[in-house]
Amino acid sequence: MGLTQKTIIIDERNIQAIFGQFDINIRKIEKAFNISYVYRGDSLIIEGESSKVDSAERVINDLLIISKNGNSITDQNVDYAIRLAQEGNGEKASDLETDDELICHTLAGRPIRPKTFGQKKYVEAIDDNMIIFGTGPAGTGKTYLAMAKAITAFKKGEVERIILTRPAIEAGEKLGFLPGDLQSKIDPYLRPLYDALYEIMGAESFQKNMEKGLIEVAPLAYMRGRTLDNAFIVLDEAQNTTESQMKMFLTRIGFGSKAIVTGDQSQKDLNAGTKSGLDIALRVVKDIEGIAICNLTSKDVVRHPLVQKIVEAYEKYDSRNKPKNDNRNKDHRRS
Repeated sequence: MGLTQKTIIIDERNIQAIFGQFDINIRKIEKAFNISYVYRGDSLIIEGESSKVDSAERVINDLLIISKNGNSITDQNVDYAIRLAQEGNGEKASDLETDDELICHTLAGRPIRPKTFGQKKYVEAIDDNMIIFGTGPAGTGKTYLAMAKAITAFKKGEVERIILTRPAIEAGEKLGFLPGDLQSKIDPYLRPLYDALYEIMGAESFQKNMEKGLIEVAPLAYMRGRTLDNAFIVLDEAQNTTESQMKMFLTRIGFGSKAIVTGDQSQKDLNAGTKSGLDIALRVVKDIEGIAICNLTSKDVVRHPLVQKIVEAYEKYDSRNKPKNDNRNKDHRRS
């Protein structure tokens, strides 16, 4: 197959952003599409197989739009732009880097917006529904985006309070021996929620609102017997709920409230033989109007690219070994 060349005009203001520090961005593109490049004056010349050159050109132009709009180009931008070009479905990473997609800013001024089209659908589902289930592997932004939407709704006065909860289940470690009162033992389970609150809202603002009872961070067990009106509720790590806990939670939701349930169905810490309340709920409520189910995948991982590769490797491992485990369980039941 013959080689072809294309020239892309990039001025000095954007060339550093496109190439990246030590040319890391352009080298990723070169490796992904097996092309070669030369930069002369304001012209970036790329050479390779025709289809590969077209894809590389799409990535570079996509990143160029991000840079021209005044946004920094991150590793995640580059990796996602490459993935979209390889899939060839016409979606562009630059479409996510707009003011329309902005949710809020962190205390340090960093914009928070969906970074993948899966996350975009998740955020849109939060806007359009009363109860939202967000499932997917680690690093897909399920909890962080939910927290950002909760804090934004609270600041706008759309809800009167924020309630954040998760089941207090040990992830393979017994923590009951740790010193301190009940709150001291519970806090480690809730730490990821605190971290997101501190980053987006700030520790001082969080503490003030918590003292006023406007923000509550508590184990799921504390939700029993309550009706939660005019609140934005986030249930995290829902894969570790039991069937009765999930039913209890879903029936707490009152008027003017919105609830987001997040969980990773591949990381359960329940006792052997205990069915996950999340798994059951997804089957029970899937046809109810006003409830949305968003399934994020390894394509939506926005942590280090290595995390995405680890998630995909585990998915392949599980798919290879699951049938064997299922057959073994059937044989055991027959015996």
